[in-house]
Amino acid sequence: MNKVVEFQQVTKAYGDVTAVKDISFTMEPGKIYGLLGRNGAGKTTIMHMITAQLFASSGEVNVFGETPYENNRVLSKLCFIKESQKYPDNFRVIDVLKVAAALYTDWDQAYAETLMRDFSLPHTRRVKKLSRGMLSSLGIIVGLASRAPLTLFDEPYLGLDAVARGIFYDRLIEDYAEHPRTIILSTHLIDEASRMLEHVIVIDQGKLILDEEADSIRGRAFTVVGPKSSVEPYAADREVIHRETFGGFVSLTVMGNLYGDDRKQAEALGLEIAPVSLQQLIVHLTNDKSGRKAEVAQ
Repeated sequence: MNKVVEFQQVTKAYGDVTAVKDISFTMEPGKIYGLLGRNGAGKTTIMHMITAQLFASSGEVNVFGETPYENNRVLSKLCFIKESQKYPDNFRVIDVLKVAAALYTDWDQAYAETLMRDFSLPHTRRVKKLSRGMLSSLGIIVGLASRAPLTLFDEPYLGLDAVARGIFYDRLIEDYAEHPRTIILSTHLIDEASRMLEHVIVIDQGKLILDEEADSIRGRAFTVVGPKSSVEPYAADREVIHRETFGGFVSLTVMGNLYGDDRKQAEALGLEIAPVSLQQLIVHLTNDKSGRKAEVAQ
């Protein structure tokens, strides 16, 4: 299968600061990827290298099998919606759509108009007069209506309320089903977006710590709660990624399957067990206060 994105031992440094450290991964056609991690983890740097807005300090970046830098064959297939997208001061919403129609060969004007109605976005409003939420809506409209083979959204819904975010998720899933392409979604609202994600890439302090199909990650960890005297022996030989204590009780987040022997053993000890959401798992993997970082799960 052809690879849409391929990073081979890529590092990006700014002077003494290394934003991305020796990262390797691939992205396939027709899949929705979650590029996840804390602020400053290196996610936006990775997207800037994919879209040829930054050069790698070392390693190799290929997009659609070619280097993306000054390569119109590659860049014409990309649509990158940034968190802080800038437009000329005199641009109206309709001007942005006209430029998008000229840039993207698969642009669907009728679909863009439908999305304009969904988000109640006025055609003639100057972009600089748009609220934060309206500006995010405009980016979403361009990203979806572009139908670009590789579409990247960097925190696309800042300022949007829950209803508008729900519209974005629904429209993305619906249109992706009819027009499959590769979509990269960088977001901190992981639980909201998790139902859309097919593959998850987690970056922490510039390093790749997780690169897996979303279905294989769901149910990868669970929380066990009970008296310390029962919980500690149960977790003795298990990988614990988070620990909380309250009184004589302990709550541990444990890597492992919630079913089978793990469940039976916990129930036999009278312990309470519960699944861990994708967001909780990633928070625990990237917020290890003990200083022990979770290894990449393969």
